[in-house]
Order: sequence, then C-alpha cells, then structure tokens
Amino acid sequence: MTALLRATLDVVIVNWNAGDQLGACLASLAMSAGAEHLRVVVVDNASVDGSAENLNVPGLALTVVRNAANLGFARACNQGAALGSSDAVLFLNPDTQVSRDGIAIARARLDCEPDTGIVGARLVDETGHTHRTCARHPTGWSLIAHTLFLDRLLPGRVRPHFLLEWDHAETRPVDAVMGAFLMIRRPLLDRLGGFDERFFVYWEDADLCARAAAAGFAVCHVAQAEIRHRGQGTTEAVKDRRLFYFLRAQALYARKHHGRAAFLAVLAAALAVNLPVRLGRALAQGAPGDVGAVIRAGRMLVAALPGLLTRSGR
Repeated sequence: MTALLRATLDVVIVNWNAGDQLGACLASLAMSAGAEHLRVVVVDNASVDGSAENLNVPGLALTVVRNAANLGFARACNQGAALGSSDAVLFLNPDTQVSRDGIAIARARLDCEPDTGIVGARLVDETGHTHRTCARHPTGWSLIAHTLFLDRLLPGRVRPHFLLEWDHAETRPVDAVMGAFLMIRRPLLDRLGGFDERFFVYWEDADLCARAAAAGFAVCHVAQAEIRHRGQGTTEAVKDRRLFYFLRAQALYARKHHGRAAFLAVLAAALAVNLPVRLGRALAQGAPGDVGAVIRAGRMLVAALPGLLTRSGR
C-alpha cells in the first residue's frame, strides 16, 4: 500500500553544478506520492553547467533562487528554508532520487513522534545496496583520532564516525543522519537558528543533529523510507576543495562542541599527519591528479588559518 503525503512540506535543494542529476531528482519528486503537497525551492550556488536553467517540472510547485556566488551549503539551505512556511522542511541533495512513498513515510514518522525533531531516510545506491550513513556524536578525542586515521589503524579500539557495524535495516533513534535527506520540524529549525553557516559544507548536518539532541529532541533513521543517493555527486571534480572544506569543518566542529584544545589538536593532526599521509598515498599510487589536489588542499588550509584562529572561525 502506497503511503500518501497529507500535509504541505517544504523541500530545499542546494544545487552546485549537479548536471542532469538535479533534473532527475526533481522528476522523482514529481512522481512521489502526494507531490501536490510539496513546495520545492532550488537554491543554485552560481552553477556554470546550466543545471539550474529552464527548470519546469509539470506537477511540481517549484521556485528557483540563483545566487551570484557560491554561498556554501549551510547558508543556501537557510536561504531556501526561509522562503517556506510549512511545519516541516526536507533538505535534499540534488544527487538523490526519492522513491514513490519515501518522503511520505519519513513525514509520517516525524508527525507521529512529538519527541522526534529530525528524521533521515535509508540511502541506497543504484544497485540497492544500503549506504551506512547514520553517525555517532563525535567526542573531541574521536575527532583527533579520525584525523590521525586511528580508526583505520586500530579499528578495534577507535570506533568509526559512521555506524558501519549496523546494516541500517530497521528504524531506530540515532545520533545523526546525513544531510542528503534530512527532514526537520520547522519550529525546531527556527529555534536552532538553522544550519550554522560557518560550516561552508560538511559537518553542518552533524552539528544540527547535535544541537537538536541538546534541545531535547530525538533523531530517527527511518529504514522504510528508501532514497537513491549517488554520493559526492557534485564534488567529485573538485577534490582539493572537498578535502579542504572537510578538514576545515571538522576543526570547526571540534571547537564548537569540544573547545579550543580539541580544535587546535585537530588542526595540528590535519597539517602534520592527515595531509602528509594522503600525499604519500597519492605519490605511491602514481596519481598526479590526487597529488595536486592534496597539495592545493593543504595550501588552502594554511591560508585559512588566520581566520580559523579567530573566535568567529570565518
């Protein structure tokens, strides 16, 4: 039996050079159960591939916002959410395709549990293999250890960030769900002030889930809500910036949630160990493109240090 979406839902999609993936995502939304209740906002972060042009999907209420510059994922999410008024918001990546009843099932779970503030879906690849995307709240120590690759060197002693040991086959509370599909109550989103815009991209979803938990709300993985997700669908071509923003965001998360000492330790681990190890691996594999990407990411991180070391972190 197909689940139906019975209440209006704002859907925010941040697009940056997603190519034909954005069109496929929108087409899947138009085919979903209760599509007439969706109000979709695409926030385009200065794409140059034409992906946000001439978007017109029959049966879908669609608004396109064009930014003159790339404002980052967190800021663009807030920008899109501000244009809606429904009592729940779904943040959805453009490299996803929703199943017919995935959104309705996720929304029903959110509506039936007053203490749940955020729900995520089961993300699968094209073959139907489930991605293990739910995560733990990181400690200061775990952030340092992961930056040092200790979760790979000592897997029995350092747990991974993601819940890799769990198959994600059942619905259950978790610490954090991935921002590729993150549905949140609007009153909670407003109370939390939206995504923290200091996270240009990466870790903003973990931060939002941590703040929701601190406010007394649960985060739930909804296994029956199946969503196809490519993963890194819009950042594969910019490995240098992807690595820089990940390491930068990880350090910002450490400072925000675990203090300055953890922040400085994560930064030091990134510069002294993480980047050199990545560089050595790329050299050993004879991958000149990856070598260049790691070097450029390191240069960007060094250049960002003066701003990172200020209180604002911008």
